[in-house]
Amino acid sequence: MKKIKDVMITDVVTFKRNDPIHYVAWALREKRISGAPVVEEGRVVGVVSERDIMRLIEEHDIKVNLLFPSPLDVLELPLKVKHELDEMVALIKETAATSVESIMTEKVMTISQDKTVAEAARIMGDHKINRLPVVDKDSNLIGLITRGDIIGTIV
Repeated sequence: MKKIKDVMITDVVTFKRNDPIHYVAWALREKRISGAPVVEEGRVVGVVSERDIMRLIEEHDIKVNLLFPSPLDVLELPLKVKHELDEMVALIKETAATSVESIMTEKVMTISQDKTVAEAARIMGDHKINRLPVVDKDSNLIGLITRGDIIGTIV
């Protein structure tokens, strides 16, 4: 059976606790990945994923409430709409500036490079996660294995 060290990637995209969400979202999209470890002094302190960002967006949902105006509302409606749009823009800026630390998963499952691919698959399946940071004996990040990497071992 293949070992983690045979299939893991070693050029891992990582983030810092204080990275803003807008940067993380941009980097995930740019690198075409769905998540990455959050690292501090070489050690994994969390994981951030598209799912975490989606939850943040859901929590800060603002809807512009437009009603069909009565003739008397026609003058007031543009002011109401502008006020709601200003609120939405402010909320988007606030959300984008939020740091990774506030949304990352802190209880991170990790794996050693000497474990088998089957063990990684079992951990991912049991915990419903898509990636496992690979760490050395001192808990320093040395790689990453994803579901895609595991599936790639059978093709």
